[in-house]
Amino acid sequence: MSFDRSMKIAPSILSADFSNIGQEIRAIESEGCDWVHVDVMDGHFVPNMTFGPPVIASFRPHVKTFMDVHLMISPVDQYIEAYAEAGADMIVAHVEASTHIHRTMQAIRAQGVKCGVALNPGTPASAVAELLDIVDMVLIMTVNPGFGGQKFIHSCVEKTREVRQMIGDREVHIQIDGGVTPETVPLVAAAGADVFVAGSAVFKGGSVENPAPYGKNIRAIRDAANAVL
Repeated sequence: MSFDRSMKIAPSILSADFSNIGQEIRAIESEGCDWVHVDVMDGHFVPNMTFGPPVIASFRPHVKTFMDVHLMISPVDQYIEAYAEAGADMIVAHVEASTHIHRTMQAIRAQGVKCGVALNPGTPASAVAELLDIVDMVLIMTVNPGFGGQKFIHSCVEKTREVRQMIGDREVHIQIDGGVTPETVPLVAAAGADVFVAGSAVFKGGSVENPAPYGKNIRAIRDAANAVL
């Protein structure tokens, strides 16, 4: 996939109806999403548990766009191969979850998939300074990871601006995850982010039987982001 810094909306399927997950994925793609975001939690690094590799593999046939898999797990290195084999197009690991984060990024890239590094709200932008030449994306958490539906942490806007300045002309995306709505997305779009994860803000009001609200919600986020550029 060639690099493109245009706005991308990546709905988090953590907010989807798990009993109809295949149809949910097809619905958000037909309604205009760009990526499908999968949150993996282990009940250790974050206080929740979600999807193992076999479940990710079951999602894969339904995803026609791009599947980015956000690993909120620790330890992380020994699971990279399994999630790559499950069909991830991009694997994102946390700075805070790896003792040797540069090695973790190398391990992801060695699987032939895109690699991303994530920062929790309490971790400074400087933590990724030495990784920008080997990653495809920096994910900035704008809530503390572990649960959906949390409120956006505004101090992360300045961090987004710092990361964008650090990236310079490198082909590296900035993804925002947490509390993304039409009200908050202009703040981080103006600061330099280009990929936006939204869960409840995309899935609210719709269903597989009535997917039109998904499209309306996706367009509202995209329009709000583009309005400040």
